[in-house]
Amino acid sequence: MPSLKALRMRINSVKSTQKITSAMKMVAASKLRRAQQQAEAARPYAIRMGRILNTLAASVAESPNAPAMLAGTGKDQVHLLIVVTADRGLAGAFNSSIGRAARTRARTLEAQGKTVKILAVGRKGRDYLRRELASRIVGDISYAGKRRIDYGDAEGLAKRVTAMLDAGEFDVATLIYNRFQSVIAQIVTEQQLIPAPPVKDAAGNDETTALPEFEPDEETILARLLPQALAVQTYTALLESAAGEHGARMTAMDNATRNAGDMIKRLTLNYNRARQANITRELIEIISGAEAL
Repeated sequence: MPSLKALRMRINSVKSTQKITSAMKMVAASKLRRAQQQAEAARPYAIRMGRILNTLAASVAESPNAPAMLAGTGKDQVHLLIVVTADRGLAGAFNSSIGRAARTRARTLEAQGKTVKILAVGRKGRDYLRRELASRIVGDISYAGKRRIDYGDAEGLAKRVTAMLDAGEFDVATLIYNRFQSVIAQIVTEQQLIPAPPVKDAAGNDETTALPEFEPDEETILARLLPQALAVQTYTALLESAAGEHGARMTAMDNATRNAGDMIKRLTLNYNRARQANITRELIEIISGAEAL
């Protein structure tokens, strides 16, 4: 059994850890509320924008001059995976779940003979994917040190993806991120950005929608709408990921705080037992010495 001094040092160490995890839990809880409000406020606009894009894609599908951002390049060989994770850890399985999903998606595409490229958004996703897919990573973006994700960050990411598309570096772009559902649940989501997927109804079939009429002209509207729509979709994903990160970290730190409390109770019990055993042994030695005299 460890000595009393070792047990005291272990108890003090766990208590210090408990204070840290408790503080991190409160910080995550304070950030979660604002992040959740931002994510929920952005959803309706992003959903409506996505439906508009899908409708436009259906209307220009047969046009040879359709924008590549809307209708794709006509090929399905090179896939770009935009993997969104956090820049910090201590958030349970939040980052590793995205890493596993991206790895599985990449392996599936490569098994089909496709070429995979990865744009890692967040240091944790980059570090995770470097272990097995380092050669597929074509770039990484980190928002470490930023207090809050804003629309300018999403615009920068969208411009980078657009530049890669214009350079012919990929045919299909897919966004992989954690969608915030609740404090204890984040859903791994794969969203195709380029080309725009067809509209689906409740039964999962292609939905028939009225073709839009362009005014003043199709080229002018699409030239302004498509980059903005891509930025809106990436911005929504970044907000969802941020809210999910704070929720996952709050849950993880809450569990760590409770586990530390349980460990302190067990160590305190062992300490009391060892102390009582030492006292009993000393009393026996004193009594035995007195009887010997």
